[in-house]
Amino acid sequence: MSKDIRIKRGLTLRLKGEAEKQVVEAPRSKTYAIKPPDFYSAVPKMAVKEGATVLAGDVLFFSKYDEKLTFTSPVSGTLKEIKRAEKRRITEVIVDADPTDSFKDFGKMKATSSTAEAVRDRLFESGCGAFLNQRPYDIVASPEDTPKAIFISAVSTAPLSADIGFVLKDKVAAFQEGINALQKLTSGKIHLSVDDSSEAVLKGITGVELHKVTGPHPAGNVGVQIHKIDPINIGERVWTVGAEDVSIIGNVFLTGQYRPDRTIALCGSEAKDNKYYKIKIGANSSDLIGQVSDDVRIISGDVLTGTKLSNNQYIGFFNNALTLIPEGNKYRMFGWLPFTYNNIHSHSKTSLSWLFPKKKYALTTNLNGEERALVVTGEMEEVLPMDIYPMQLLKACIAGDIEKMENLGIYEVAPEDFALIDYVNTSKLEAQDIIRLGLDLMITEVG
Repeated sequence: MSKDIRIKRGLTLRLKGEAEKQVVEAPRSKTYAIKPPDFYSAVPKMAVKEGATVLAGDVLFFSKYDEKLTFTSPVSGTLKEIKRAEKRRITEVIVDADPTDSFKDFGKMKATSSTAEAVRDRLFESGCGAFLNQRPYDIVASPEDTPKAIFISAVSTAPLSADIGFVLKDKVAAFQEGINALQKLTSGKIHLSVDDSSEAVLKGITGVELHKVTGPHPAGNVGVQIHKIDPINIGERVWTVGAEDVSIIGNVFLTGQYRPDRTIALCGSEAKDNKYYKIKIGANSSDLIGQVSDDVRIISGDVLTGTKLSNNQYIGFFNNALTLIPEGNKYRMFGWLPFTYNNIHSHSKTSLSWLFPKKKYALTTNLNGEERALVVTGEMEEVLPMDIYPMQLLKACIAGDIEKMENLGIYEVAPEDFALIDYVNTSKLEAQDIIRLGLDLMITEVG
């Protein structure tokens, strides 16, 4: 029986362009890319050179500070290009894909009858360690750590995000094997959060403590769930894993092959064929949407936490949505006047949208304002269902006051938990960026 977690504070942002519940096989991309910036805190060191032939599952690069933390090719082919930015920082590792994949054979392994060490080695050598994130700090997990618990969120509350229950309906066996493997990595519990959709699919999963989560966004954020179930104290570590990523881990043990298949939702008011698509991780976005105009914003992920893409760029490693919305390059005359434009959503009630809670909107990327001083209004607390003071924590991060940051709960938060604050705060501060900088300071000074 599941334990209920009811979230009251938050905001359900209803947008036009939800993906239709129909799965389509996406065209195979000619090139795929793994992007080191997706793995926060991992400094990449190349294992192969340009022009090398790789199998699906071969190591492309590993962490400079821990060679066991490897990142493997999603497809077989030829390493086409290693893109670098300033100071030769690697930004993309691009593989020219074969017409069909050839796989590195890791060998089948039954997780329940294997030792913890063998399971850990298999998981990290196959590249599946990249799916594990550590809290606090929201960084890649270290192969040397043993977390006190592992948290998996199968709840999707972000705007237009993929329905996880629908995504996992044909992957239950692989999901269960993934859970069996993850059990070997922790001395504590595996906490699985579900909603109505995912509970119907995953209710028979064993080896987990099930939690039924209801409420507005950010109820689906794993950070909120950790806060409600088993908060992190100083010196403790927990790991988080995406629900679909658990099935990818399970497939490695069932088949002996690394098959990073992902089902993503093509969504947004500017998308033309809003459906679910089966892709390989690292696919080129243009193979799904073609070339789009400058009036459209392409977002790898959801509208609150996703990354802006240009034409012919690659979908992020962890993202389960590709969202297209209008670019905010058109401005409204006298837009500062209240109740002048009532066809847009406003949390602060400067339009009449609050009278129509079920209406869906085609929002643009406009800020609808400019950066200004922080004023105590209580608006941040309305959308953050955690027992912390978000404005005070943001100020402590800006000031770099480590002691205050610790006292105000920096260990419990990640940038995504402040995404709604980015949306609703009238100061127009980039709250997610501020929290990320605060976490970076904690890593440097505290470790």
